Amino acid sequence: SAAGVLVCLLEYPRSKRTKGSTMERRGQKYLTAVVKVFGPLTRNYYIRAILHAALAVPAGFLLSTILGTVCLGIASGIYLLAAVRGEEWRPIEQKPRERPHVGDTIKQPPSNPPPRPPADARKKQPAEVGG
Repeated sequence: SAAGVLVCLLEYPRSKRTKGSTMERRGQKYLTAVVKVFGPLTRNYYIRAILHAALAVPAGFLLSTILGTVCLGIASGIYLLAAVRGEEWRPIEQKPRERPHVGDTIKQPPSNPPPRPPADARKKQPAEVGG
């Protein structure tokens, strides 16, 4: 059961994506701080792959924990593949929101007048009467 708690603590915080945005899970910031404390031990996916494989070995000896063993084995393979591709866990850090300055939000009026049709095209033309 201690291994399950360790895996849950390690897996709950999501990693920041390289492209796009990542939604943070509820309460993730507290566990992110715990994961960041251990530094390279928790960021490196090679170490995570070895940890998951090591946790899968003792669970494989009991029939009741075979499903958990298979899940840990698959997770170990996925982490190994991600590590080979050069990925690592990065924390999602909230950027402080900057309030826009009042002077920056007011835009300058246009310096050129809007385009207008030529003067003779603006004159009203008499309606044609059909006859």
